[in-house]
Amino acid sequence: MIVVDIETSGIDFNKCGIWQIGAIDLESREEFIDECRIDDEDEMINIPGAEKTVQEITGKTEQELRDSKKQSQKQLIIKFFQWFKNSKIKNIICQNPQFDWTFLRIKSLKYNIEFPIHYRCFDLHSIAQIIYKNIHGNFLIDKEKSDMDLSKTLRFCGMQDERKEHNALEDAKLEAECFSRLVYHKELFPEFSKFPIPDYLKNKEAK
Repeated sequence: MIVVDIETSGIDFNKCGIWQIGAIDLESREEFIDECRIDDEDEMINIPGAEKTVQEITGKTEQELRDSKKQSQKQLIIKFFQWFKNSKIKNIICQNPQFDWTFLRIKSLKYNIEFPIHYRCFDLHSIAQIIYKNIHGNFLIDKEKSDMDLSKTLRFCGMQDERKEHNALEDAKLEAECFSRLVYHKELFPEFSKFPIPDYLKNKEAK
């Protein structure tokens, strides 16, 4: 399985572009990180109601996201798919697969690229919500919607995001660490050992 995270110029699949892809193969621990320029027709669209603009979230100016010296979006996706094909299990893990999977699928159709990612994905958000409910007796809901975003998933796993800007590989590593703590009850990366696993996530029967 591969943990995947993408950084985009907004959340509209058809109007926005991908500028960075990060991934980690949980079997081999191999990592992928690369970026590109968004297409000329791609727009910068802020998330409605979000506290930060796209530029603040990415730490990039629009000029940087459109830098003609960088590889094209098509070239980046081809490169990522070539890397991905070496994985033994073709399912991906994401905080919200409907975002990352759909973005990559739509771009693969746009560029007529063979899509190697299986449609059955592991949803970190749902896994966290189910375990949260088993512990607390209810789902984490706010204003009639699930409130288990990545920051709350991290907090539930005993971690915190200390960054100011997003990076696809860093996000993928954070998600991979959460997946390991939720599913396998153990730490994955040494750099996160400063955040102890909460007692409620420890497997009491583990040796």
